[in-house]
Amino acid sequence: MAWRSLAMLAAALTLLQVASAGSWLREFTTDGTVRTGNDASGQRVMMLNLDRSSGPAGFNSKEQFLYGEFSIEMKLIPGNSAGTVSCFYLSSGTDDWRDEIDMEFMGNSSGQPVVLNTNVWANGDGKKEHQFDLWFDPSADYHTYTIIWNPTNILFKVDNVFIRSFKRYADLAYPSSKPMTLHATLWDGSYWATEKGRIPIDWNNAPFVVSYRSFYANACVTGGACHSGRDGWMSRRLDAAEWGTVRWAERNYMRYNYCTDAWRFPNGLPAECSRK
Repeated sequence: MAWRSLAMLAAALTLLQVASAGSWLREFTTDGTVRTGNDASGQRVMMLNLDRSSGPAGFNSKEQFLYGEFSIEMKLIPGNSAGTVSCFYLSSGTDDWRDEIDMEFMGNSSGQPVVLNTNVWANGDGKKEHQFDLWFDPSADYHTYTIIWNPTNILFKVDNVFIRSFKRYADLAYPSSKPMTLHATLWDGSYWATEKGRIPIDWNNAPFVVSYRSFYANACVTGGACHSGRDGWMSRRLDAAEWGTVRWAERNYMRYNYCTDAWRFPNGLPAECSRK
C-alpha cells in the first residue's frame, strides 16, 4: 500500500510506544482470575490462572491498533497442560467479519511438545493455520513471542527466530482497515487443543498458570495522526537470512500447514497457497 493510502487509513491513529517496564500493566483491563507480582529478577508479571471453578482468564488492551510491532515474554504451564490454550493475539471483535492475528499455544500431555498455532483472519476468512512444535520447553523459562503487522505482511517470531511470513496480495483479503485490540487469554480448549481433542484437561493438575512479562508495543492507536512510517516495523520484510529461519522451522518443526490440507479444502486450496 502506498504511504498516501496508509495516511488515509491511519488518519484517526497515533503512535504508541510501551517499553518493557512495570508500567505496561496499566495498559490493560483484566477478566477472570488474574494476579500481578514480581518475578525473581524484580520484573512485573501478569499471571493468568485457570481452574474448574474460575473459568477463562485474560487481559485486554485499552487501546486499539492499526499496524504495529507487539511482543511479550511468556512462561507456559509446566507438566501436563493438555486441553489448555494460552494466547497472545490481536482481534477486531467477535463478529463474522472480524480480523484477527493469532499466536495460540496448545497444551500438551507430559513429555510431548507444546504446539504453537499461528493464524490470520481477514473479513471473517480464517483457516490459515501454520502449526509448529516448539523446540524448547516453554514452561522452564520466559521466551519472547512477537507479531509484526504492517501493510505488506504479517510476521511471527519466537525469540530471535522468524517462523512465518503471511504476505499481502492486492486481490485477497488482508487485515488492513479494522483497528484491533490486543489480548492474552488462558482457557479450556479440551474439545480441540491437544491431539484434536483426544486428551482433555485433567483438573487434578489445576490451577494452571501462565505468566506474562515485558510487554512491548510500537504501534498506531486510535486518537490522532499516525507518524510511524519512519519506524522499522512499518516496512519490515524478511531478508534472505530470516527466510532461512522460516524454512528451518518449516522443515524441522512444522506440524500443520493449511496449504497442504486438500481434505479441508475440497474445492481447492486458498489462492495464496499457489503464489510465491
